[in-house]
Amino acid sequence: MVHKKILVTGGSGFIGSAVIRHLIEQTQQDVANLDALTYAGNLESLSFASDSPRYRLYHVDICDAKALAQVFAEFQPSAVMHLAAESHVDRSIDGPDAFIQTNIVGTFTLLEAARCYWSTLNIGAREAFRFHHISTDEVYGDLEDPKELFRETTPYAPSSPYSASKASSDHLVRAWHRTYGLPVLITNCSNNYGPFHFPEKLIPHVILNALHGKPIPVYGDGSQIRDWLFVEDHARALCRVVAAGTIGETYNIGGHNEIRNLEVVQTICELLEELAPEKPEGVLFYRDLITFVKDRPGHDQRYAIDASKIKRELGWVPRESFETGIRKTVRWYLDNPEWWQRVLSGDYRLARLGERG
Repeated sequence: MVHKKILVTGGSGFIGSAVIRHLIEQTQQDVANLDALTYAGNLESLSFASDSPRYRLYHVDICDAKALAQVFAEFQPSAVMHLAAESHVDRSIDGPDAFIQTNIVGTFTLLEAARCYWSTLNIGAREAFRFHHISTDEVYGDLEDPKELFRETTPYAPSSPYSASKASSDHLVRAWHRTYGLPVLITNCSNNYGPFHFPEKLIPHVILNALHGKPIPVYGDGSQIRDWLFVEDHARALCRVVAAGTIGETYNIGGHNEIRNLEVVQTICELLEELAPEKPEGVLFYRDLITFVKDRPGHDQRYAIDASKIKRELGWVPRESFETGIRKTVRWYLDNPEWWQRVLSGDYRLARLGERG
């Protein structure tokens, strides 16, 4: 199914901006970016898209019911791709309030706005409409069995305020489908990485600390295992799900790349030895900057996704291995210092030109 108009919430964030870039570059759909433009929202990640006549921006909080109703009435989307969320685990531990408000209350408010809009559509438009909720594998908790994988039927067991808030939002979306018939889709993804990633997350944090000769912190002994998914592969998967997924179904999206955190850090250091051999003063080898720090509370040990359902039903598989994807990522940060320098300085938050709503 080809949706003519797609409303992307959180489209200025890391994954949301990748989705919008894909839609503008690879499709003919009109795209609206609905974003509160909090600290993680960066319009400079969408600089080329903002020049497209098929793109528009609404500076709106998903908790603002009145503003949401106005956006739905004006843009009249045939699909919603809901990515707006607070997503940093450490921040959720330090201040869970924002996660409850955005991820739970915000999702509820958006669901109600979508339901009210959907109920006014003619029968053909109602049948074509989709509400695609993008979530995380962290809702499943921890995997103790080294042979086990997260499947769409895995019971929820969230460990952090962040993952608990995302689990809550998943349940709300399913309830709006079961109770009101809203045509929903849910996807749960593994750890994303790639260009335009906010520097507080592990991979860009390692790259930038290394380039500045700063300590590279690793929680505990770095033995935590994650499945790494290149963000452009994820964007392709999300667009495939919203176009062809079965209403009411959940699809797990993974990169088929289970790697220990310490190995991720070491791989980045090795790539920087090759790609950025001129090191900061006093640094002999990038790996010498690795510093083990106290583990965070409730840190899950292993995540791993079984992505066979989306391959079997929708024909999606990742194109990038971790080796190819991490090389592209490191290369991008080396080639685009103006982007991350403006993030580190805070100047990116001044980029508000072209806002609507």
